[in-house]
Amino acid sequence: MSAKTIAIAGATGLVGNHMLHVLEQRGFPVKSLKPLASERSRGRTVTFKGETIPIEVLDENSFKGVDIALFSAGGGTSKKYAQCAVDAGCVVVDNSSAWRMDPAVPLVVPEVNGDAVKQHNGIIANPNCSTIQMVVVLKPLHDAATIRRVVVSTYQAVSGAGVKALDELNEQSKAILEGREFECKEFPHQIAFNCIPQIPQSNAFDANGYTTEELKMVNETKKIMGDESIRVTATTVRVAVHTGHSESVNVETTKKLTAAQAREILAAAPGIVVEDDPDTELYPLASRAAGKSDTFVGRIREDLSHDSALDMWVVSDNLLKGAAYNAVQIAELL
Repeated sequence: MSAKTIAIAGATGLVGNHMLHVLEQRGFPVKSLKPLASERSRGRTVTFKGETIPIEVLDENSFKGVDIALFSAGGGTSKKYAQCAVDAGCVVVDNSSAWRMDPAVPLVVPEVNGDAVKQHNGIIANPNCSTIQMVVVLKPLHDAATIRRVVVSTYQAVSGAGVKALDELNEQSKAILEGREFECKEFPHQIAFNCIPQIPQSNAFDANGYTTEELKMVNETKKIMGDESIRVTATTVRVAVHTGHSESVNVETTKKLTAAQAREILAAAPGIVVEDDPDTELYPLASRAAGKSDTFVGRIREDLSHDSALDMWVVSDNLLKGAAYNAVQIAELL
């Protein structure tokens, strides 16, 4: 792999910061690095491989000489600047929702549909964090037994809403324990010691009663899996956890799989760690998945209400496999 000039748009954000670390940890061949951010970050620096690098202000001319740009600065920024990067000869891996459902843009999870990167026209989309970890688990089961229907409920960490949301969780938690008043700014309701069935936080409900996050899981799953016949329904919930999304997933298959067969299939699949020994209280935990790049699955059992369905518990670090790590994997495929 020849060395590349890499730009990170949104380098000062949670995901952008993780992208820097993943590039370094995986030994990605970076010839030079351009950390990009908004005017608010002017004067700041990032550290990469022991070198202190000044942040550059993102504009239309930021991508001259750049080979790959990792975008994690929000959908509006991606819509404004991604094409500028492509016009400059750069390939964009975008972490926002801006391009995910564009039929001309591949939506890629390397363990599931890595070959789709070959179809890009300059932009490749990184899927929603909650979708990524689910399809990593669904893919080997679909190959073995053909999935007909998926019912998923998510328990999504506050870090998925950004630094300010994490600050609000911490501040509210402290205030409640100290018996003080507090404000709700980033969330419509108290997030500390609570669950909020609405992601994202504002104007999130569609006319059919589903949130935009739930519809992302429905539509993105079909596109990534390359099978529009898979029926998907979702309920997404924000929970008072710092890092690590958890999911309760029910999978109905055309061919019956026993729990033992599913464990064997998943244990052999790339990017998956099976943690499933109830006798020793071993099952995936957000606290243990945080900081790791794998997707963890456990509590695998046969659905008592259906002859050909499985229940399972799926956990992954939403900032790593759900965002930064997946984006760097795509860059490696490029």
